[in-house]
Amino acid sequence: MRAVIQRVSSARVLVDGLVVGQIERGFLVLVGITHSDGEVEARTLARKIVGLRVFEDDDGKMNLSLADIGGAVLAVSQFTLYGDVRKGRRPSFIDAARPEQAEPLYQRFCQLLAAEGAAVAQGVFQAHMQIELVNDGPVTIWMDTKEL
Repeated sequence: MRAVIQRVSSARVLVDGLVVGQIERGFLVLVGITHSDGEVEARTLARKIVGLRVFEDDDGKMNLSLADIGGAVLAVSQFTLYGDVRKGRRPSFIDAARPEQAEPLYQRFCQLLAAEGAAVAQGVFQAHMQIELVNDGPVTIWMDTKEL
């Protein structure tokens, strides 16, 4: 699994002009799933994200986690994180898991985030979404479970 994690002061996702998920302080997480991903990868990624210490403490140092600040996660499925641009100009998405595999694992990932103590809002799987966010910092982290 791959994730792009952005520290935000607020974020929301809209589908057809309607807000379907919204958070205040926390993380916007774009998550991509590949064919070999399963429960272990989802659990590892959820635990790592909730424990990620990128929020400032009273001394202005990034020492606090999402759990420490009582932050939330807006999780959005993002198959394009597995786009391969090594050949030509049009990305290949062959490494992205098919929807029938990806959607249940995305839902499980969201459940695992909640089990780790995070309030979780979601986008809509396979929908065309508009995402609005206020990036705080900016702080943006990329994770791949194959490297954790």
